[in-house]
Parts: sequence; C-alpha cells; structure tokens
Amino acid sequence: MEDWFFTEEQRMFRESLREYLQNHITPEKVVEMEEKREIPRSIHDAMADFELFCPLVSEEYGGAGFDLVTAGIVGEELARVDPTGSTCVYYLVPASWSRMIYLYGTEEAKQELLPKMTKGRMFCGIASTEADTGSDLGNMITTIKPIRNGYVVNGAKNYISGIREARNTDGGHVTLARQDLAAGVRGCTLFFLPLNSKGIEISLDREMGREGMSTGGFHIDNVEIPERYLIGEEKRGFYIIHEGYEAARGIIACVCAGAALKALENAVAYMKERKAFGQPLARYQGMQFPLAEHWSRMMMLRDWAYKALRIMDQEKQGKASRMESSQAIAMAKLWGPLWAFDAINFAMQVQGAYGYSLECTEQKALRAIRSFGWAEGTSEVMRLIIAREVLGGTSWKGY
Repeated sequence: MEDWFFTEEQRMFRESLREYLQNHITPEKVVEMEEKREIPRSIHDAMADFELFCPLVSEEYGGAGFDLVTAGIVGEELARVDPTGSTCVYYLVPASWSRMIYLYGTEEAKQELLPKMTKGRMFCGIASTEADTGSDLGNMITTIKPIRNGYVVNGAKNYISGIREARNTDGGHVTLARQDLAAGVRGCTLFFLPLNSKGIEISLDREMGREGMSTGGFHIDNVEIPERYLIGEEKRGFYIIHEGYEAARGIIACVCAGAALKALENAVAYMKERKAFGQPLARYQGMQFPLAEHWSRMMMLRDWAYKALRIMDQEKQGKASRMESSQAIAMAKLWGPLWAFDAINFAMQVQGAYGYSLECTEQKALRAIRSFGWAEGTSEVMRLIIAREVLGGTSWKGY
C-alpha cells in the first residue's frame, strides 16, 4: 500500500518502528499486561529506547522533535501490536500533554520537567474531568487561587488516566481549575500538578479494557504549587487546553484506524482458511460485502486522521486557522471510535463462537476502542464542534 502523502523519512520510520514493536510488544507481553494490569518494564524500556515518550517536544529538552503526523504513525503502529490499547494510551497522553508544557509552560518548568518526561522517567497526564461535570468545564468544582509565590488548589478530578504511573514516577497532570468563579470557562487556569504533592489523595478504578494503564481520581486539599508550574496566562486555560485535546484526538483517530485495520486483516486470514458448506468463508458475498464496507471506511478514516494532523501542523505554520484545525480533528475523532468499533465487531462475528472467547484478539481491541468514544472529548462534543464550524461558515480550502 503506497502512502503517498508521507515523506520518505516517515515511511522509513514506520517500517523500522513496526519491526521494532513486533519484536518488543509480543502477544505474550500483551497477555502479561492484561494479567498484571500494568505496562511491563521491558515494554517501557523499549519505548524509551526508541524515543517514543513525549516525542513532540524538541530535541533541546530531550524529545525527538516529531511533527504531529509522525506522532500519529506511532499511535497507529502501537495499536497494531497491542490490541488492549494500553501502550497506545501510555504513549498518546504524555505525548499530547507534555507538548502543552513545551509550547506554553515557563522556561523554568520546561527545564525541570521535560528532560525527565522525554526519557520516560516522569509521567505526564491530563486532569480536567470531574465526576459531575464531564465536558462541562465551566462548572468544575476544582479551584485555583493565587497566593504569595504561587497558587493553592482545591477540588477533585475523576476518570483520569495514569494515576499510578504518575505516582510511581513523581510525575503529574496538566490540570484545569477555575480561578474566576463568575466567568465560567473564561475564568479557568491551566497548570502542572505533581501527583505526589502533600494534600493529594488518590483512588483507582477498574475499567473494562486498557488493562495495562491505570485510571482513577484524586482529591486535592489545599495543595500549593509554585508559580513556575502555570501553563500559559491566568484565566486562559480553557483555550489552551483544547489544543492539547486536539493533538490527542488526532492520534486517537490513528489508533482507531490501526486497531481496526489489524482486526480486519485477522478476519481476512480467518475467512480464507475457515470453510462452511464446502467453501471458504471468503467466497460468500455475505462476508465480502461487509468486509468491503468496513475496509473502505477504515482506509478513509486513516487518510483523514493524518490529513487532520497535517492541518494542525499547518496551523502552527500560519497556513490554517484554529477553527479549521478543530473541525478537521473533530471529524476524525467522531468517526474513529464509531467506525473502528463496528469493524472490529465484524471481525469478531466472522470468527463465530471463537470471536466471543477471551482467546480472540479482537475482543481486547473492541473493549479498548470503546473507551475512545469518551476519551479526550465525547462523540457528542465532536458533533457540536463540527456543526459550529459548518454553521459558522468555515470555507473549504482543499488541504
């Protein structure tokens, strides 16, 4: 398959990365990850050796200096070898949110935090979600108030990825809180919150998939943070945080495409081998037609996901607007989890009763992909973003 819109360097990178990941994230390691509910140290070290932690950070701070398209390639290739989605999340969350520290953090914070994050020695997550607010960020209970030489934070965050990972590495989360309670989202401030700070109590949840990654919440009781941990200007956090979400959404769309295309490849192999009524399943039109539909959708999703990430890169170069970038990313994020779920479900159906067994690879992928219908922005929010831009008259420029 000719990926004509990738550079030669990106194609070579994909080839070497695919071979590397196949050697280090084996089916046996995936089973170990499920059973122990953590990322094996050998996988962590392999990702660090290939510079897959926080690669959107420049080389000045220890990162690989990737563009967003190359970052998407990593997400797609991880999804092909890890159907649980655990390493995908372990990769895309720090990649997206360390980028926000790199772009908008203070120089002191960048010097302190980024070299550790890029080497995999410090986890960087995102904490905006709360139990009773979800996407309604203007009504968060978490607050931040200026004090001498810093800020004090109170509140709670829930359904947050990387709680254990941050605790075990003295890491933390890019966190959103309300500073001006009367201003709604216009009064929110963004900052880095170390999870081992005095006054933070964590809790862990158990999800239906992505077993290798932890998820949970934390209660914040009068936690003081230094002024250098502010990300961007005070009360501008709502606007800054969306850029981080959009980078993550674009990578998630690549993850969905990678997971679903791998599942369809497995289904094709099964259809060619398994016989029913004297013929391989692949000979039956009832199998061929849905396969054609799912394959077409996933190839379109894959192309659009990379196109959307390229538009985000173009935005930084002044060649696209913020709103154009938001719309393109939202389109990829909306259809990625929905189409991928349907494609993987088809791959399970093809395999009959085996498809419902725990030994079937695709059931792992189905549970993982379902999470992306909420993660980094729900499907409903994606529809709102797309409709806002269409109704607002965004012109199509044919990227």
